[in-house]
Amino acid sequence: MRAELSELVRIIRERRAILFAGAGLSMSVGLPSWRQLIEHMGEDLGLDAKAFLNTQSSYQALAEYYRLQKGSIGPLRSWMDRNWNVSDEKVRASRIHEIIVSLNFPIIYTTNYDANLETAYRVHGRDYVKIVNTRDIANANGCATQIVKFHGDFEDDQSLVIAESDYFDRLSFSSPLDVKLWADALGRTILFIGYSMSDMNIRLLLHKLAHIWRVSGHERDRPASFVFMPYPSQVQKVVLARWGVELIAGNEENPEHALLAFLEELQRGVLEGAE
Repeated sequence: MRAELSELVRIIRERRAILFAGAGLSMSVGLPSWRQLIEHMGEDLGLDAKAFLNTQSSYQALAEYYRLQKGSIGPLRSWMDRNWNVSDEKVRASRIHEIIVSLNFPIIYTTNYDANLETAYRVHGRDYVKIVNTRDIANANGCATQIVKFHGDFEDDQSLVIAESDYFDRLSFSSPLDVKLWADALGRTILFIGYSMSDMNIRLLLHKLAHIWRVSGHERDRPASFVFMPYPSQVQKVVLARWGVELIAGNEENPEHALLAFLEELQRGVLEGAE
């Protein structure tokens, strides 16, 4: 096992780590890319979607326009729910999802709308509670893994963070889920997987967490945090380190293979330490 993983393995074994899962996790079981979502919105609105493929902010603006033209995000949510549906068999066969379940994280945050994580826990016979709103926070109890749908869930249109105004509202980090995240993150290690780290919400989150610890006067006591990326990046490594986050890079050309190899390495370390 790589030396830089030893601390992370120990923290996971002690159930003191939070997993934060992004789009790369969903794409590993065949879900459409953001490009396909943009193309669908463009087609549905009678627009040339190519103009919106350059940046994430363009996708958010297009989703905002979609909501204004259609009166709600409901039709888009229905299309996503139909087309982003993965069978139980496919999730069960996903080695990546199997390992995540086996690592027994106490809390998983995800910005994905789909139910693949919930399905993975169900098909592998492990208890979980899904948290989407304030009521779910109040009702969560016991030792079951909490799966927090940070950008919403297909079962609740109002919870979805998909259009530009949704992201602007969340940038204040003052919603009930944000308050929960601050409480969870201040005392635990965070492991990010499935992110390119270009998501401005995630970068702002890391910046704010680093600021909270800096002004507290107890920065030396801050739990370590990590992000896995398929490829090494000196720029990201230095910038993330400023926020107290260590970058762990993969060794595979294929991003999915790199993520799987990383998770298998973690699993081996956790299992060996438990023997």
